[in-house]
Amino acid sequence: MTPTSTPKLLFLAAGCAAALWLGSCDSGQHAGSAETPTADANFERFKTQFIDSLWYYNPEWASGQGYHRYDSLLVVPNAAHRQVEAKEQARVRKQLGTFPVGELSVNNQTDFRLIENYLNSSRFYADTLREWQWNPAGYNLGSSVAEILNGRYQPLDRRLRSISLKISRAADYYAAAEDNIQKPTREHTELAIRQNQGALGVFGPALLDSINRSGLSEREKKDFRDRIATTRLVMENYIRFLREEVLPAGQFRSFRLGKTLYDRKFYYDIQSSYSADQVYQKAQQHKQELLRDMKKRAARLWPKYFAGQSQPADSLAAVQQVISRLSQNHATQAGFVAAVKAQIPTLVKFVNDQKLLTQDPTKPLVVRETPPYMRGSGAGASVSAPGPYDKAADTYYNVEPLDGQPAEQAQSYLREYNEYTLQILNIHEAIPGHYTQLVYANRSPSLIKSIFGNGAMIEGWAVYAERLMLESGYGGNSDEMWLMWDKWNMRVTLNAIIDHEIQVNNASEASIVALLTRDGFQEQSEATNKWRRATLSQVQLASYFTGYTEIYDLRQELRQQQGSRFDLKAFNEQFLSYGSAPVRYIRNMMLQKS
Repeated sequence: MTPTSTPKLLFLAAGCAAALWLGSCDSGQHAGSAETPTADANFERFKTQFIDSLWYYNPEWASGQGYHRYDSLLVVPNAAHRQVEAKEQARVRKQLGTFPVGELSVNNQTDFRLIENYLNSSRFYADTLREWQWNPAGYNLGSSVAEILNGRYQPLDRRLRSISLKISRAADYYAAAEDNIQKPTREHTELAIRQNQGALGVFGPALLDSINRSGLSEREKKDFRDRIATTRLVMENYIRFLREEVLPAGQFRSFRLGKTLYDRKFYYDIQSSYSADQVYQKAQQHKQELLRDMKKRAARLWPKYFAGQSQPADSLAAVQQVISRLSQNHATQAGFVAAVKAQIPTLVKFVNDQKLLTQDPTKPLVVRETPPYMRGSGAGASVSAPGPYDKAADTYYNVEPLDGQPAEQAQSYLREYNEYTLQILNIHEAIPGHYTQLVYANRSPSLIKSIFGNGAMIEGWAVYAERLMLESGYGGNSDEMWLMWDKWNMRVTLNAIIDHEIQVNNASEASIVALLTRDGFQEQSEATNKWRRATLSQVQLASYFTGYTEIYDLRQELRQQQGSRFDLKAFNEQFLSYGSAPVRYIRNMMLQKS
């Protein structure tokens, strides 16, 4: 479960007139200034210009952050674009290197490292990983158009004009996509077909109805309808290309990265103080700790749920039977999304009553069915949050409905997300998990920390929030709730293990599903979905355990250091005040202030 991902980092063109990368347009000092600016003052000016140019070159990413000046622009991901991208990133990397990082404030040192990591990881993605060649699912206009259409930040007519201009280059966009694809993975090809089929719905009746009731001129309306027809045609052609040319050719690469690429991607994506191997080893150790606790709790619960029956000699079998009994209480297939909605007010009240942190009731949370163009990745729930420029916009809690699923498959899913784990899911995704953290991130005085959100910190906070709630008494400190949290936390732990096993050690689907159902006590549907998800992503599954471990260790370190002065609410709020920076940097900033 994760917040929706940041769009690919793309650039359009170069030139000083467009608020470009620094070096040629601003000397870093005001003419006639009597004082030499400090390193921090120069760096603040650098960051402002860097962000301005970043949005021009990355219009879809800008839209996702709530910056809508460039909504009408569409990056065509062709070879010329990649050349411009490389040139401009080399220029800003050179400029960044002129700053004396040791003379910057701790906050600015963190921002420096985040920008540096962005530049280095962008080149890794483009030149070494080369996902633009093997991931056909990276090309889809549905998401960016839906985001503009559904936004409330501008009048409808302005949003529609932006969409019309954006899709005017749809044919060039999908032509570049077809040219780019070379020996893709089968898994990403099949995902691209499903998601682009779902995206066709974005260009359907709802968009046409918006055009009809808009204030656009008749000529604008006609041009827009023609562009929609063209866009649908090129999307259908792209789907046909994948289905009738790419799939039958059978020229696929493995979805597995191998150790060298995996370790490097982990370094750039996670930005942890731990290496990929260290996280893998820590997860193996934590797995054993969880199993020991689960066995103890299951033994205490056995007489309550299996009165008069002898407990199995195999303690893992006893754990499985207790979990199976607890999992029988769950929502209905048709009422799953409604069950999620119903729990949100309870979580809000508990956080307020226990004074775990200050919430903002003015920031709306909307539970909705996951849009079709976002389905199919194996993640049943996610959060789509507004960026720092659009703080008043709705945050969407996307829940994939179970309508249309075979009854057996749906029942397996519902047993996995039963009465207990559904509450933990909602803590993780909503309150005080992703939703709460991302509201705080938008208040961060550093745009850099909000823009370059670190996935391990974001996911780690959501996992930490689960433990925070239970430690504070949520669920009545019952063995039932703690056992199911153990099961849930085992999922997080196994995520890190299986990601490494699959990508580095070439583990098979059968062995992974067996591990998840045996040691993870997961339902078959959950284990199968996790395998699919692990074939479509790399490293991301390890972010949960990594971030959680670093956050919890930091809290315990500060608790021991501060003794009776330690305040849980103050810790939570201070931690969240740094945006979505990597935990290793938040740790430095908090320890310096403690």
